[in-house]
Amino acid sequence: MFKLVAFLVLFVETSWAQKDPLHDFCRRFGHQTAVVDQKLFIDGGQVDWNPIAQNNQNYTNTWLLYNDLNTSPAGIGVPQLHANLSKNSSIPDVTGGILWGDDVNKRFYLYGGDYSGISPNTPNLLSYDVLYNQWESFGAPNTLIQSVSWGGGVGISALGQGYILGGWLSNNSVPGWTGSPWATSTLIKYDMDAGIWSNNTGPDSTPRAEGVMVYIPASYSGLLVYFGGVTVFNGNGTSLSASMSTIHVYDIQSSKWYTQTAVGDVPLARRRFCAGAAWASDRSSYNIYLYGGQGFGANSTGFDDVYILSLPSFQWIKWFEGSGVGKPHHSLTCNVVNSGQMLIIGGTFPLSDDCDSPTTWGTHNLDLGKQSGKKWNDYQLNITSYVVPSEIISVVGGSSMGGATATAPAGGFENSDLAVYFTQHASIASRSPTRAIPSPTKSAGPSSSRKLSTGAIAGIAVGGGILLIAVLLGASCCIRRYRRTHTGELSQTQYNPTPQGPYSQNGQHFQPHRQSQLYQLPAAVPVELSANNYQKDPKSQQVHESPRYSEQQGQQPMSHISPTTSPPQSPNYNEWHAQPPISYISPTISTHPSVLADGAQFSPSSTTAYGSQTSPAPTYSSLGRTRKPVPPNQTYYSP
Repeated sequence: MFKLVAFLVLFVETSWAQKDPLHDFCRRFGHQTAVVDQKLFIDGGQVDWNPIAQNNQNYTNTWLLYNDLNTSPAGIGVPQLHANLSKNSSIPDVTGGILWGDDVNKRFYLYGGDYSGISPNTPNLLSYDVLYNQWESFGAPNTLIQSVSWGGGVGISALGQGYILGGWLSNNSVPGWTGSPWATSTLIKYDMDAGIWSNNTGPDSTPRAEGVMVYIPASYSGLLVYFGGVTVFNGNGTSLSASMSTIHVYDIQSSKWYTQTAVGDVPLARRRFCAGAAWASDRSSYNIYLYGGQGFGANSTGFDDVYILSLPSFQWIKWFEGSGVGKPHHSLTCNVVNSGQMLIIGGTFPLSDDCDSPTTWGTHNLDLGKQSGKKWNDYQLNITSYVVPSEIISVVGGSSMGGATATAPAGGFENSDLAVYFTQHASIASRSPTRAIPSPTKSAGPSSSRKLSTGAIAGIAVGGGILLIAVLLGASCCIRRYRRTHTGELSQTQYNPTPQGPYSQNGQHFQPHRQSQLYQLPAAVPVELSANNYQKDPKSQQVHESPRYSEQQGQQPMSHISPTTSPPQSPNYNEWHAQPPISYISPTISTHPSVLADGAQFSPSSTTAYGSQTSPAPTYSSLGRTRKPVPPNQTYYSP
């Protein structure tokens, strides 16, 4: 029997090129990340396998992976990647979603995103429990909030809050949606401790998507800073690049939006880039680092560069640009780790089919304060704080420890409230866990010291051998059928990061042009690559239902709160400063019609949006069916 099992294993291994997320990695993009408990989690998105000539399609990432931030193996130079966590087929694999990390309760929440290979489900807030390695469902939002993709969002563990501004509504994210994608204009908030959702006004009535949002600890409860992406005209299906000089600021304490114009080396307009924030120890300057992104018009291939937006001076500073044409890419993530470093993960490359540093799994490290003497360097375990680099000091003054002398924009603040907010430092009371958190010396899961008898062990061995034979034979048949339907060839080269930048550079010089481009949304969403990769799932875990939190509390009356007056006792105000009466496009009030299974129209804001409707067939190939081969360097979804 042992010889038979060994033969079947050998047969299947030679006929089934099982993809390993570490050893077969080529590229990843469209994923979402969060840092919890010194682990950087990577969920969803798309992957390309190495060698790319034999794997000429984008595949859904079905693994939940994590980088161990307490490691930096020699010869690799980034935190070790692991792929041994639980995620079975009941958990959706989405692109363009967001993970809100909760370091207090040791979990993260998955919200939004485009579904891959299947029609979108009724929106449920899912959460991964870091302690017990299991997924839990917190149910549908307690108010009519639909799922968006590619919004600008951020999770704030210190406050226990998650935010996302704008984003796309489409048949990839909303059940029953028909027609072209629509963008939203509102700010969605989730209170992690109370389990309450709210849908608040954005900076204006303009729908927007694909920008970034970061949190900085200025003002009493902190500020949200949003910029970049696209602004959308849902009525005629066109979009316009958002100027990178237009900075939207949201004060969490007063629930008010402000807009400030930034100056300096303003970056070219871009979308689907990533950013992270760090600040001087005295909080005299807050510095937001952005990397890469997809451009517009003549710059549509994107960027391989780093810019810094320094606040409160609202000065843009160019910090790095790849030589020649560089390695422009987009749909990537940035995570600031231990204040002083930023890990940049993945991205899709419009100009080439090169793999993204396979030895580091597409992970690159930016030393935000150049404490190692370099901008791009191996991940350093001993960098646990931030210092201001010389390039910022030369613009805002002070030293590496702070003391910035430029404490306002050169032309002044466009609203005097901002001047006051930046003199205040967020002082947030420590959160208490809403569940029991085991101490480091206690086991997080149940254990048993009972031993099996010899007879039981023998029975398990025999039964396991029979089951293994059946599984291997079935897998062999599936893979042989799969191979008969998928062929293709693409050229493939690899490159690795260098001390001068995240990639080795070559090629002719590429000079982008400053243009404000108007472009047209397609009549229908382009074909998305199929999600079928016939991979072995990690160990199966079922979704657990968690108790629902209390229902949403009533909003307090709207009232103007000036930062010069005493701060309100609760930041639960819902007012936009100096806002004229206008209509908003939000995930709850969109007028775009959708169609039920019986053909009747309904509004996405209707309560039937979460009922037993049948979603239309997605515009991309469904899981397990034939799919249209598309080169990996093409974007799978580009509204």
